Amino acid sequence: MFAPIVVLVRKALGKAKFNKIRGKAIASHGKVITKFCNWTGIERTVRQNMIRAARDNGKKLGLLA
Repeated sequence: MFAPIVVLVRKALGKAKFNKIRGKAIASHGKVITKFCNWTGIERTVRQNMIRAARDNGKKLGLLA
């Protein structure tokens, strides 16, 4: 779905800059999930599964193209 946009942005920015921005976005998303889980009292294993689900959904949506 988003794969063509991701590919175009990666080409426009260059692979190194794109990967740097992507890494920061992934880290920020993981921190948000962690803060949410700590706030609600969700266990670490459940949090890890949520992060894995977010990664898998990103693949399905083409965000990790």
